[in-house]
Amino acid sequence: LKGINPGALVIAIADPHGHEAALTEIAGTGASLFAMELMPRITRAQVMDVLSSQANLAGYRAVIDASAEFGRAFPMMMTAAGTVPAARVFVMGAGVAGLQAIATARRLGAVVSATDVRPAAKEQVESLGAKFIAVEDEEFKQAETSGGYAKAMSAEYQAKQAALTAAHIAKQDIVITTALIPGRPAPKLVSADTVAAMKPGSVLIDLAVERGGNVEGAVPGEVATTANGVKIVGHLNVPGRLAATASQLYAKNLYAFVETLVDKATKTLAVKWDDELVKATLLTKDGAVVHPGFRPAETAPASDAPAPAPATDASAA
Repeated sequence: LKGINPGALVIAIADPHGHEAALTEIAGTGASLFAMELMPRITRAQVMDVLSSQANLAGYRAVIDASAEFGRAFPMMMTAAGTVPAARVFVMGAGVAGLQAIATARRLGAVVSATDVRPAAKEQVESLGAKFIAVEDEEFKQAETSGGYAKAMSAEYQAKQAALTAAHIAKQDIVITTALIPGRPAPKLVSADTVAAMKPGSVLIDLAVERGGNVEGAVPGEVATTANGVKIVGHLNVPGRLAATASQLYAKNLYAFVETLVDKATKTLAVKWDDELVKATLLTKDGAVVHPGFRPAETAPASDAPAPAPATDASAA
């Protein structure tokens, strides 16, 4: 941080949730920090959406890693020596990562099913040839925000969903979990009891392990094997396991955003501080944390002013 000049622009995946002290330290340098993962979900910002570009790769890589750990064929094969059954893959979370995992597993010949708390996900899942699994009650019907994210579900709904999926998971060969909620620990979707009921040789891929994990027993950065022979894969930075492609897409995301900060005529920086992209992603400026969602308490809006809404949406991953 000592090498950052006051007034410099820093554009990155900043991971601001839970790192208030680090934000304050960065603000102290006088730099303007932009968090790419806070990019709004609007049409003009799609080319800058780092969450989607990286989650897409994570979903693909999750299936490749699962195939390697599974050690058996994915498609059904009918041979003179006998019939090899198709692998059964269950994807939990049908955001960008989940949908790519579904598509990839289908391409490899697996029988795929998936679940998500968003009603709109059902059509997306079925359009890819997978079976949709969910408790479709009234809460489920209201489980999506206007921005297309999933809301945090009640404990009662989570219990009903867990009961439905537990029996389904016991029949699966591979389970891939992708559920994340911005600013909060990842929801626990697969309990130790559910893992214990799975068949020996089954594989669990936890794409949320860096945020606490969706699977009980997942270890960040490790492949853990349970007493009943189930592998729980907790790879970190899964997009980085496809480093060249991940870097290529991330660079395009960054370039597209930087273009909006430059005057095309003079070829110089000309940040429009009132632009919706800037306001949504700007964390620090002029020595202070300025984003309403991360502003320190002493500089937060007065009690009679509208406070920023809490982040309760589920990630696109």
